[in-house]
Amino acid sequence: MRLSEIWIYPVKSLGGIRLKEAKTEERGLQYDRRWLIIDEENTFITQRVFQQMALIDVALEQNGLKIYERNNPENSIKVPYEPVSAQKLSVKIWDDLAEAVTVMNEADAWLSAQLEKNVRLVMMPESTERKADPKYAKNGEIVSFADGYPFLVISQASLDELNSRLEEPISMVRFRPNFVISDTMPFEEDEWKRIRIGELDFEIVKPCARCVLTTVDPTTGQKAPEPLKTLASYRRVNNKVLFGQNMVASNFGVVREGDELEVIE
Repeated sequence: MRLSEIWIYPVKSLGGIRLKEAKTEERGLQYDRRWLIIDEENTFITQRVFQQMALIDVALEQNGLKIYERNNPENSIKVPYEPVSAQKLSVKIWDDLAEAVTVMNEADAWLSAQLEKNVRLVMMPESTERKADPKYAKNGEIVSFADGYPFLVISQASLDELNSRLEEPISMVRFRPNFVISDTMPFEEDEWKRIRIGELDFEIVKPCARCVLTTVDPTTGQKAPEPLKTLASYRRVNNKVLFGQNMVASNFGVVREGDELEVIE
């Protein structure tokens, strides 16, 4: 079993970036979901409501992020890694309130124009400690602006099995994992409790319950019933549709595409 893909999503709900290697940190992969778009009530927004977010991509550059329109890459904004405006705010993400800082007025204006809504871009500073759900993450782990946990793993075989049931196959991008694993049986990840990727250990804490975001086509921004409709027919447990596993890290370092995966427990 091998780590076949590594993904980060620097700005929550915007396009993802595939990497050859990535540094792991307690709250997730470096740069993963450290930025968030908020509305006028300081509440996070996502593709669940604003499907056009699927068509905005992000690139890591030397001095900051480049955020750009996928279908018109010239229409872009550069966002430095260090916030410019740096106003402290309390932002609402699901049931959590987390301290964030504003980034720059120009980014707010650019994103507001793209989304046709008054929004702001904020960043999570190192001082913010947003706790993962203590029911599952037992050691006080913290998380970025990800929905609930620092890392998400899915096997390629699970997607292949799902695609065998769909009229139109879909890509793994729908499910926004951090790690994709090759050479497993379908849904083998459901059985794992602890794994090692390369030299790093991770603990599987709970299955990932999927929502309508998976029904937004990342290439068009259009919403349709699949794949949630088919997944619900055979992956529903306690009224939740499960696909992928959430994880926390036991130690930190670098993961690389091609790293071997070992099941410890």
